[in-house]
Amino acid sequence: MANATPLHVVTGKGGTGKTTVAAALATALADSGRRVLLCEVEGRQGIAQLFDVPPLPYEERKVAMGLGGGEVYALAIDPEAALLEYLQMYYRLGRAGKALDRFGIIDFATTIAPGVRDILLTGKVYEAARRSSAESRGRNGFAYDAVVMDAPPTGRIARFLNVNEELAGLAKVGPVRRQASSIMAMMRSKSTQVHLVTVLEEMPVQETLDGITELGATHLPVGHVIVNLVQPSLIGDDTREALTSESLGSRQVADALSTIALDTRAAPALIDQGFAHLERQALQDAQRDVLEEADRPIVELPTLPDAIDQGALFDLARMLREDLLGGGEPA
Repeated sequence: MANATPLHVVTGKGGTGKTTVAAALATALADSGRRVLLCEVEGRQGIAQLFDVPPLPYEERKVAMGLGGGEVYALAIDPEAALLEYLQMYYRLGRAGKALDRFGIIDFATTIAPGVRDILLTGKVYEAARRSSAESRGRNGFAYDAVVMDAPPTGRIARFLNVNEELAGLAKVGPVRRQASSIMAMMRSKSTQVHLVTVLEEMPVQETLDGITELGATHLPVGHVIVNLVQPSLIGDDTREALTSESLGSRQVADALSTIALDTRAAPALIDQGFAHLERQALQDAQRDVLEEADRPIVELPTLPDAIDQGALFDLARMLREDLLGGGEPA
């Protein structure tokens, strides 16, 4: 799709910091004069917690300034509200739609009917990404310069993004098929990228590789692999060699501690911590090698020493702009 609003889908196994990375990416994309929409589809209110704002209603609200002085808007997509909006937008049901809500039919449709929930969530993201406005400050007349989706976990991301393909297959003609086909065209377009967040541990890395395979099989565009929470190496090569060769042991550490008037009884524990750190680094290196086999661009983000706040998001955003966006104009 030419001149389309870029869509960045961020997925990852639970515990990898997916929502934090999505928020940092939105912050990086919000350069001077740009507006970025950060969408949440899992109902966890993780975005509100990150930006320290009240729980988000079903409306787009400005939550922060971007890295270059742009604006970050956020939207927690509620499938029930999305269905009511859809019925009003395409079928002009108005009060009749609200009556359905009172009778519990809306809740039934979004929780029981297979796939309806995901169709509504992806449909709302499509509407936001394709919305035009005469008053828009976005490029090419769109309301936003980029949309970032904090998406479901890697294990179900391919099915989530591909749900409208199944709908298009069921609805052979009519407006439902046209909309489903349009959503799938956006999901598979060059303006969309699916980024996978992982940590350098065996299970998340394997799930990332499986996710890349599943996305490729459904022709969904894989972007970057974002390795989060990377532990930096705290031990230099000389110390590493001394530990592994056993030329550095408790006695040598105790002697060093005594020269600076510290308790020499801490020496064995320090040696154990040194070996544990080396083991952790070896595990990280091994999983990094496994990830490289996927032949996808990799961006690494470090473990930050303090809790994630606005300053920490800016730090992560700078790293993402440099490594994922190339340090130039946000895509």
